[in-house]
Amino acid sequence: MKMYEISKQTVWQAYEKVKSNKGAAGVDNKTLTDFEKDLKRNLYKIWNRMSSGSYHPSPVRAVEIAKSDGKLRTLGIPTVSDRVAQMVAKIYLEPTLEQHFHEDSYGYRPNKSAHDAIGKAKERCWKYDWVIDLDIKGFFDNIDHELMMKAVQTHTDSEWLLIYIKRWLTAPMQREDGVTELRAQGTPQGGVISPLLANLFLHYAFDKWMERNYPHIPFERYADDIITHCKTEEEAETLKKAIAQRMIDCKLELHPDKTQIAYCKDANRRKDFPQTKFDFLGYTFRQRRSITKAGKVFSNFQPAISNKAAKAIRQQMREWQLHLRSGSTLEDIAVEINPKIRGWLTYYGKFYKSALRPLFETLNTRLAKWAKRKYKNLRGHMLRAIRWIENIARKDSRLFVHWQNGIQRTFG
Repeated sequence: MKMYEISKQTVWQAYEKVKSNKGAAGVDNKTLTDFEKDLKRNLYKIWNRMSSGSYHPSPVRAVEIAKSDGKLRTLGIPTVSDRVAQMVAKIYLEPTLEQHFHEDSYGYRPNKSAHDAIGKAKERCWKYDWVIDLDIKGFFDNIDHELMMKAVQTHTDSEWLLIYIKRWLTAPMQREDGVTELRAQGTPQGGVISPLLANLFLHYAFDKWMERNYPHIPFERYADDIITHCKTEEEAETLKKAIAQRMIDCKLELHPDKTQIAYCKDANRRKDFPQTKFDFLGYTFRQRRSITKAGKVFSNFQPAISNKAAKAIRQQMREWQLHLRSGSTLEDIAVEINPKIRGWLTYYGKFYKSALRPLFETLNTRLAKWAKRKYKNLRGHMLRAIRWIENIARKDSRLFVHWQNGIQRTFG
């Protein structure tokens, strides 16, 4: 008899989910491929230890990635075994929590997406004149463990879930130089269980608090990315101060520079205010030119790809160094970069798709530079190379994903 009833089938299901998510190796340097070399034994070991109460996670591997502002964000990567174990816990706990989560919490939830949050924000920006764009300073790194466990205990009395979640929260972090650091707060970004725990924390720290104290003020939250909608500037100022205090009460802090109030300026709302735009989930919301079905031009407040996201895409295009790939065919290049292009179009083309046109004109210019370097008759003739690429696009518009909506949409 095992101390805890955890099914072997759930452990297998957890492994399948971890496999589909891929991910890097942890502190043991074992990849998914390594783990699968002795799959049955490794999964049995996880089940046996979790069921007997003897499971203890390894330290998480610290990986630093660059943020858009030049600073570094530290991710904590658990081992493959620990990711499977965390997924087991998530499979058991998530259905219970989902029954209680707020309808305007969109991040890392089944059947909800960033596009849902952006679409709802767009709709509400037409109805409400003011927005508070909230930024919680170092949210994942500063979650209070005592408050976190209190929230978990509200929804489960499962002894093994409580024990293992506590162990994951306090698992040490191992830096690249081998130094191991103890952790007294936070839940590492990179952990399978972290997004669910983060949602639960903010469910009480923000969602329920708003519902209780400001039920008339709508919001959209995607993990720790939050915007609220207000009728007046005064209401926004008052709410901003109240939220700042609420975060302090929950041992968090609003970023003083990044948290801001914005005015949703458009053709009908013409008040002068220093801030008339804000970013949310890779989109910038601001006044934009639109055309009615009858052909009338007007301006309204809506989202399109942000400058920050566009800058990141251009950087990715530069890193491809297409002009140095003269040994490749155009078909080779298409096979390699189409998945990325498709991802950009799918995500950033959902709203105000025409804002992507300059990006794809840049890509076409890079393809022309590749052609100019590859073919002797095009060398030294950039305009001729551009015309050559245009001609290919007309003849085979399905070659690149961004060509498939018609040549006139991708060339200036």
